Amino acid sequence: MKSQFIATAAALTLALAGVAHAGGAHDHSPKHGGVVVEVKDMDYELVAKANVIQLYLRDHGKKVDISKASARLTLLTGSEKQEIELKPAGDKLEATGSFKVGPGTKAVAVVTVAGKPSTARFTVK
Repeated sequence: MKSQFIATAAALTLALAGVAHAGGAHDHSPKHGGVVVEVKDMDYELVAKANVIQLYLRDHGKKVDISKASARLTLLTGSEKQEIELKPAGDKLEATGSFKVGPGTKAVAVVTVAGKPSTARFTVK
């Protein structure tokens, strides 16, 4: 009887730990068709096309106020390097122009939000 009680208590403890962990997690899937990386509980989603680069930010799944944010993006495609300045545009940071992006392109974004910089690294699919 005592061993059955211990087994039941152990199973209940493991089940509750799983529920607590699942409740603390947030969705890291792309919401805009880009590539998502997480840095310090912040999700950065990079959408890189030949004529537009967009960077979306989410903090624990919630949109971030980017009205005073900025980002400097470095694109590395083969031996070519391109520096891009992203500015607020609605709910994202964005730049338009002509960009050399394709599968395997590496991107490094230095993003400043509320005076705090962070770095996110991406590989375009």
